Amino acid sequence: MKALFFLRHYNDIDHITPVIYKWAVTGHSCDVVLLGSAKFRNDYRIQFLKQLDSVRVAHMREVLGWRHFIKWRLQMYMLTGNVRRIPILGTIAKRLSERYDEAQREKLWRETTEYLLQRCFGDDQEGVITFDWVERNSVISTEWIKILIAMAHDRKLAVVSLPHGDSPHINQLIRRGERHVKPDTVFSNADMFDRLVVPNELCAKRFRPFLDDRKIAVLGSPRFCEEWLVKLNEILPPSPIKRSDSKLKVVIFLRKANFTTFWEEVGEVVQLIAEFPGTEIIIKPHTRSGWKQSLTKDKTIKELQNVTIADDKAHSAHLMNWADVIIDLATSVIFESVRTRKPVLAADYLIAGRSTVAHYMPETELRCRDDVYEKINRFLTLGCDNFYVDAHRQQFLDEMLDVPDSEVLQRYVTLLETFSGQVNPATK
Repeated sequence: MKALFFLRHYNDIDHITPVIYKWAVTGHSCDVVLLGSAKFRNDYRIQFLKQLDSVRVAHMREVLGWRHFIKWRLQMYMLTGNVRRIPILGTIAKRLSERYDEAQREKLWRETTEYLLQRCFGDDQEGVITFDWVERNSVISTEWIKILIAMAHDRKLAVVSLPHGDSPHINQLIRRGERHVKPDTVFSNADMFDRLVVPNELCAKRFRPFLDDRKIAVLGSPRFCEEWLVKLNEILPPSPIKRSDSKLKVVIFLRKANFTTFWEEVGEVVQLIAEFPGTEIIIKPHTRSGWKQSLTKDKTIKELQNVTIADDKAHSAHLMNWADVIIDLATSVIFESVRTRKPVLAADYLIAGRSTVAHYMPETELRCRDDVYEKINRFLTLGCDNFYVDAHRQQFLDEMLDVPDSEVLQRYVTLLETFSGQVNPATK
């Protein structure tokens, strides 16, 4: 069977690569088309996929050619919110989209889609197409995706939405400006797909107000399942982080800049830990918006001899392998550390939210600066073993990652096989 996987950015690659890998080793073939930055062609997971015989990987620019790609990209920029929020460019984009209306744009969308579908499937009517969770604020225009879905349906091809992340928060109001607990329309685009796949019920409840329950499949986490973590350690490039003789190595993962974070206290926590003899700290800014985070510009932090700000050369997996302890401001990447029993400290008092990790495992929660001091002192004195309460950790694995069991990747392949050559079998 044939599949066409579209990948936009780092999170897509991180969470969907395991599904592509399992699809390929199960005996199927696929095309992987990168829609975002061309730099992702060098990502180690993309390089791994390229080595698989039944996987063909290309950037959209390589697929369409320069001239067609530039027209497609410029037309995309006219419609996406990221461009429209920039004062001058936003005005230009709005005026261009009014002058070059939807009917005129449709021609390019259809030409692009026909070329992609023909390149991947030819005249075959068996196959499936996947995007990630295309949310309302996506940099890829839903106007194009809806046309692609319609044209795919004409060929009897289904289009499935796969996870590009998880839910590190148990609560809803976590970003600046959010003040009402109600269905978040950022997830309202999900209904255009034939099936939406989520790792757990915590993610599913975001989408339930906007689509029929039969369209939602809860299949577990491909990124954090045991099968993929074994493979990930095999393909992970050598770590650029040098080992040292520090007694306690601490990594702090920061969140995107649009989440409410108490940066002054984050700085205090860094200073507190740094004053313990034998500690070493690496701070990992968010992959896409770290430059907006005030801590990365704090001179008093940057001047500390035992504190380092990580760059893009160090992957999150490298940092978690290096660390003895991880302090987390509600990011899903640390689910991997829970899986491997490495201590995670959920710094909920530093953010406007309640983390999923602290909800399931109260022993991980930091509620004040005293907690930080006592936990770090405990690790330095007694070591890092026996940190989790086994029953708490197991419930987290059962309800968040292995849903309903550990055969996660096979469930994803089975779902895609079910949709191959069928449009929305769930409603038949």
